[in-house]
Amino acid sequence: MRILIAEDESIIRMGLTSMLQELGHEVFAAANGREALQMARHHDPQLAILDIKMPYTDGLQAARTLARTQPMPILLLTAFSQQDLIEEASELPIQGYLVKPIKKEELAGAIAVAVRRFADMQALARENQKLGEQLAIRKLIEQAKGVLMEQGLSEQEAYLAIQEQARSNRQTVKEAALALIDQP
Repeated sequence: MRILIAEDESIIRMGLTSMLQELGHEVFAAANGREALQMARHHDPQLAILDIKMPYTDGLQAARTLARTQPMPILLLTAFSQQDLIEEASELPIQGYLVKPIKKEELAGAIAVAVRRFADMQALARENQKLGEQLAIRKLIEQAKGVLMEQGLSEQEAYLAIQEQARSNRQTVKEAALALIDQP
């Protein structure tokens, strides 16, 4: 994987880079959040590991920006296990929270879980969007049926009329419903 890390402490940054490379990953290392965001635009990473406390742009803000602009699995890294940081991090679309020092085995496991959780979240988002679109279409059909029912058709007859209009005009049922609703 192409992994972006952002860590302001050079020793930890080098250690993470080494561990990730030993695990077979390509690593892009940044010294702060601002640099990490620039690197993300240029290298299109598949996962980000961000230290929470960094100069310029902290890891929390960098995670917010990446989640919005380049969705990917994100792990937050910190030397602090403070409750307020954990709560703030839990509000973000991240897939894990690691406390330093980190062992290679822990890192490998966290990456595997983060990638899976991110894929699950993406699948749920797609399903949610699909269901939202289906609901919007059903509402349009109901509205179109209402127009036809005001003209004296039964609910069943109105639905069949919408389907027939869609077939005869080679339209989707949604397009036929919209045409009925938009009629003067």
